[in-house]
Amino acid sequence: MTKDAKFTKNDASTKCKYLVWTASNGLGNRMLTLAAVFLYAILTDRVLLVKFGDDMLGLFCEPFPHSSWLLPRDFPYWKDRKHIQTYENVLMKHGGNNSKELLPSFLILNLQHTHDGHNNFFHCDYSQELLHKVPVLILSSDQYFVPSLFMIPSFRQDLSKMFPEKDTVFHHIGRYLFHPSNEAWELITKFHETHFAKANERIGVQIRVFNTHKAPHQTIINEIIACSVKHKLLPELDLQKPAEAASVLKNQTSKAVLVASLFSEYGDKLRALYLRNTTVTNEVVRVYQPSHEERQKSSNGMHNIKAWTEIYLLSLCDSLITSRKSTFGYVAQSLGGLKPLILQRAFGETIPNPPCQRARSMEPCFHYPPKYDCSRSNTTVDFTSLFHDMMHCEDVSSGLRMVNIKH
Repeated sequence: MTKDAKFTKNDASTKCKYLVWTASNGLGNRMLTLAAVFLYAILTDRVLLVKFGDDMLGLFCEPFPHSSWLLPRDFPYWKDRKHIQTYENVLMKHGGNNSKELLPSFLILNLQHTHDGHNNFFHCDYSQELLHKVPVLILSSDQYFVPSLFMIPSFRQDLSKMFPEKDTVFHHIGRYLFHPSNEAWELITKFHETHFAKANERIGVQIRVFNTHKAPHQTIINEIIACSVKHKLLPELDLQKPAEAASVLKNQTSKAVLVASLFSEYGDKLRALYLRNTTVTNEVVRVYQPSHEERQKSSNGMHNIKAWTEIYLLSLCDSLITSRKSTFGYVAQSLGGLKPLILQRAFGETIPNPPCQRARSMEPCFHYPPKYDCSRSNTTVDFTSLFHDMMHCEDVSSGLRMVNIKH
């Protein structure tokens, strides 16, 4: 997929076709879209090149031996953009296949959720036929658009051969592409050896709060406890027994809980709760929170290394509790091959009933899938009725995720 040789302008019109990935939004979104773009490059016989900023250069090892996927600095697009066209403009000019205008050598393909005017037709074969003729596509997205690739008739047969189990796409691609750098691996191994190695069970709790005013921190903590006790991930607390009494018991089993959140309140309060009280099963529960950045800093290299470290550690857990709509959680569950318990939306001080729901698939959710039928551009369609290996997401009712259908 990659080349060490320098790019020349002749390449754009003759030999190789290129797919250039550019970063958008936070690390979770970037990893999801990079996996989707990698698969799209394979399906369309394109060389994948990635444009990493300084905030991503220290995250991953190069995935391809003896080569690099990094965009060369002499790549012509970054020097002269005046002749670059966007996909929607080209589709308007050439959509009827009767246009005699020449297609551009470089084309920007914007698949971000805020730019969904033409995203609705990316899954159509006539769009792919047009895109196939363009030598260099520069793609930007914050979405896991893999379900769109399965909708495309010309791709579906190959995809079915590549992934007979449809809920393993990101699991296989992610484990192939994303290998922690030495700096990230050092943090991962240190945490694992100190806190995970001797535990009988590892439980990951990933908390992403988009609006702290709708549900106080304590409500979410109570929801996590209710979810973990209901599904027997954590034992109930024995409020009648002092914490000191448990320390004399021998052959205790222990559970290590990894809390991944921007806010320190979650780790602090859960840790204090299990330090002050014993459990009805006499199991020892230890809670750890490696970092608490308070806010997302997507353009900060060290912030991204901490985030990648915690994503990887979550993927090593035996069980996961994740937050709704969180791409951070999607990456962790898919890398680990886990079907997490997804926390329900909480309001005020009321704990939802049930507090969480088991995901039917380890695949990430495509939050903003296409809406329209290719043959009738003004007709909306529910793609779950056309493709039985797709379902609406538990955490985003209009979203789509791939599932494994057992026959």
